[in-house]
Amino acid sequence: SMPSEMLLKIFSYLDAVSLLCAGCVSKRFYDLANDNGIWLKLYSSCFPPKRMIWKINPAETETVSLGCAALQDRRPGYWKKEYIFRQIAAVKTRVMQLVKPVDPQTGLPYKNREAIRASGLSWIIVLKDKNGKEHVMEQADLSFKDTSVTIFWYSAHWPCLNILSTLELCGVTPLLPDQNRGANTNGPRRRSLIAKYSLSNLTNTSVAIGADKLVQIFCLNPGLLLGLWKGKNEIAFVTASLHYHQLLERSTLGSVALPYVLSPNEPILDDVDPEYGLHDYHLHLDMHSGTHTCMCGTFKSLFCRKGSDIQNGYLRLTVVSVKDNAKHLPIIGTVGLSWRTDVLNGNVKGCYLMDVTVLDETRKPFWCFSAPVSMELSSKTSGLYDYMGHIYTTEYADSEGKVSVDLVWLEETEEYYVVNLVLYISTKKVNSWYGTNY
Repeated sequence: SMPSEMLLKIFSYLDAVSLLCAGCVSKRFYDLANDNGIWLKLYSSCFPPKRMIWKINPAETETVSLGCAALQDRRPGYWKKEYIFRQIAAVKTRVMQLVKPVDPQTGLPYKNREAIRASGLSWIIVLKDKNGKEHVMEQADLSFKDTSVTIFWYSAHWPCLNILSTLELCGVTPLLPDQNRGANTNGPRRRSLIAKYSLSNLTNTSVAIGADKLVQIFCLNPGLLLGLWKGKNEIAFVTASLHYHQLLERSTLGSVALPYVLSPNEPILDDVDPEYGLHDYHLHLDMHSGTHTCMCGTFKSLFCRKGSDIQNGYLRLTVVSVKDNAKHLPIIGTVGLSWRTDVLNGNVKGCYLMDVTVLDETRKPFWCFSAPVSMELSSKTSGLYDYMGHIYTTEYADSEGKVSVDLVWLEETEEYYVVNLVLYISTKKVNSWYGTNY
């Protein structure tokens, strides 16, 4: 029953975030919160015009005259849109400046952490039950590595796994990053779908990649870990590992329903080099638990030859060879995946997160992923005189390639050594990237 003039007077004292929230209350509030006079006042206070086309008397700053040239012939909400667009453009410019400098070792922006903070970016998971109800879980913690960020979700109030159908991983950014700082998640935000996973019959259709005394963990590709309490079939935690390559685009430019599609590479033809696309690859490998780094290294000038190194639809790139013990690499610390909840924490041994960044000969990211993997005890015994111990293997595969790692466990020093590391890159990927026909 309050007159519109009184509501407009009240709205004129609100900041932009509060005004946008008020517009979600009802149709009437939405129309009033679109008032051009209020938004012009906000706009002019943040973005003073280079050439004044209106004048505001200091004694009359509470209201803006409706006869003002800037308000004439403008639809309701015009200045709200202008204000939001200018705010977003200012943040986007700042973020673009941060992601320009590139690390020569990884080919990735090395100020990703600063860019994520400048954009106000965070990540949520949306659990949908079989009735369509959404349960939104805000991120609880982050861990930044050289080429990826690991996100943790844990809570004492997870919905029952039996009623859930899907899990959506989304990036969320505040509509007005500079004005929506802090832990408040009720302000206006944009959601970008990154990946969608099915949770129906999870324990029957998926195999646990590891377990400890309290939890067992399931891997959902790409890059998601789901921890379940043993014997209860209830969620303990969720962890996602996201590679930095085009992470900001994937986390901000998608829609609520559709993920952002990466733009295809434009191949540059080279008729001079008979082995074009087969040499001068660089690999940056990071093996970590989510918090602790086990191994981090860069391997340059990887190549393969026509014929024997191209088999079964894959190019073989040998990074570490069993025969060359000078390149064998030690693993630092215990190999395991760290997990935590509000009260408990632990480490699932024999599992870890693998970050792979392969660069082409122009130092452009060619194949990138971050994924949980597990070690399996091999039936083979070590034939190396320098290493007398059990051999463990790690395998990873996706549509673009495969990774094979062999590790030897040394009982005397209680550490792992990487004695074999091979990349298998799909010829389909190479031909598409380089415009070749291997």
